[in-house]
Amino acid sequence: MKSMTLAQVAECTGGRVEGDDSLEVSALGTLQSAQPGQLSFLANPRYRQSLESTRATAVLCRPDMVAHNPVASIVVDDPYGAFADISHRFDTAPSPEPGIHPRALVADTAMLADNVSIGANAIIEAGAVLEDGVVVMANSVVGAGSRLGQGVRLWPNVTIYHGVVIGPRTTIHSGAVIGADGFGFAPAGAGWKKIAQVGGVRIGADVDIGAGTTIDRGAIEDTVIGDGVIIDNQVQIAHNVVIGDHTAIAGKAGIAGSARVGRNCVIAGAVGIAGHLDICDGVQIMAMSLVSRSINEPGVYASGQPVDQHANWRKNTVRIRQLDDLFRRVKRLEKCSQDNGDTER
Repeated sequence: MKSMTLAQVAECTGGRVEGDDSLEVSALGTLQSAQPGQLSFLANPRYRQSLESTRATAVLCRPDMVAHNPVASIVVDDPYGAFADISHRFDTAPSPEPGIHPRALVADTAMLADNVSIGANAIIEAGAVLEDGVVVMANSVVGAGSRLGQGVRLWPNVTIYHGVVIGPRTTIHSGAVIGADGFGFAPAGAGWKKIAQVGGVRIGADVDIGAGTTIDRGAIEDTVIGDGVIIDNQVQIAHNVVIGDHTAIAGKAGIAGSARVGRNCVIAGAVGIAGHLDICDGVQIMAMSLVSRSINEPGVYASGQPVDQHANWRKNTVRIRQLDDLFRRVKRLEKCSQDNGDTER
């Protein structure tokens, strides 16, 4: 791993060095586990105690934390953002060489630009277009007529169905499936009649899609993922969903068909969003929430009960079941009180 001096780190992050700027770092670490030669960061003041005992060579921190830092500081306004920037200099992910592996299968009508890398057992089907710098790792499939923009990276075992368009610099992690059929079936007596899913999937630029995530193709029109969207592992996005630019979706979330989520939203883990709903821009939905109606105003939303001791949970569950009866009793008492007041007058 190539090392960097603290002066170089400061230059990359727009910070300034408090301490010896000739010291070198060659890896990253947490405040608690970092060793000499590693760079760490402090973004949350709650971890100040860990800062005071860290063994890291240097720490990215805000100006008000420098006095508590026993090692060299790289002073920045946003330590977490600076850490994100510098982390790429220490990335251990492989950089595949351009070329087509002998065991890859590329259709004659596929169009491959310069510097494309195709791994072992990968399949590029007829009419697919791979722009400059695309990486398709081992066992991944790019379906017929799909288009991968400049610098797209598919990790191993990614499946891109037919007619999918992926914008530049998007990364899709292992096991993800893009463009599978949406859950479209019409009732047919005692059974179901499948509806052909004739739409596609359009994914914007600079999107990151986690392992095991599925994004279904549209029933008629396309499923659309905007620019800069980040999607965690094992997320389900159903047919004809639209996700606005720069929205973040955490693991195990599920978004049902034809829902529309705005820009700059945060969908926390295991959130469920019912179909055909609209979520406006700037909404944050807390973990484990069920969204059963549209949200038209920005803000933070939550549902469900936090974990509690089992005995308390049982009592509260019983009381919740009694709420309707209690409501009706209160309404009757209010009516009686009102009737008595009218009689007295």
